[in-house]
Amino acid sequence: MPSEPVNLLVGSSSVFGVGTTRDEATLPSRLWSQHAPSRPWLNFGGRSHNSTQELLLFLLYRHLLPPVEEIVIVSGFNNLSLARLPADVQGDHGAFFLCNEYFEKIAELRKPPKKSGGPFRRQPPAPAAADAHTTDPAQQIAHATELTVRHLGSWQLLARALGARLSYALQPMAPWVRAEPAPEEARLFDELDELFSFTEMFGDVIAPQVGRAYAAALEAGCEKEGVRFLDLNVVLAGDADPDEWIFVDRCHFTDAGHDKVARLLAEHLDLH
Repeated sequence: MPSEPVNLLVGSSSVFGVGTTRDEATLPSRLWSQHAPSRPWLNFGGRSHNSTQELLLFLLYRHLLPPVEEIVIVSGFNNLSLARLPADVQGDHGAFFLCNEYFEKIAELRKPPKKSGGPFRRQPPAPAAADAHTTDPAQQIAHATELTVRHLGSWQLLARALGARLSYALQPMAPWVRAEPAPEEARLFDELDELFSFTEMFGDVIAPQVGRAYAAALEAGCEKEGVRFLDLNVVLAGDADPDEWIFVDRCHFTDAGHDKVARLLAEHLDLH
């Protein structure tokens, strides 16, 4: 195991690198190669992760790490979007993507077999889901913030034990950054909406006022836990030109967008 310290960038698909054309364009790569090169930046991002899965990924692979100096979490939207799912799939640690399929398979296994003597004959069938999706943004914000801040408390304990500095950055979302997308973004968004209507699925949480309310709630929670907070939507909005092509979809960046976000992280979180 290397003995020199490293830095960690934690999060979901934006950290993982969705939208880039190559590994060198990801956020951790741009930090290491250009904007905060004093230590290697390791990619601790995972596709479609919620904050529970982000924390578990670190816990499961902590034994492979050298000393850690910086832990920067860039996340937020997945917890908010998953908060709209019914309470019966939330459990103690929040819903996760494709959890409906998971619970449906579990329900199938719990059904009594047609023939007697099967290993599950005394197991009753799972109750049918009765709760509706939560479409109240205030409820979604409250649920997502509680879950995120709870996990940030665990992250802070780990960071202090490691002697690392912890920061949390709310990831940029195109509708939270600016009211009108760049021309290339608008064409991409329209084409993607023909395949999968992002607005129909997440329209209750992608409104700018929801993004601002969510950022305020997360900032208060971070302050309570002693975690540095950055709303990347605000700083990106102030840095980007109106016609600058940043997003490939409403969540993920172009190569140039990744570079810009990496630079803003380094500047506003005093990364070296």
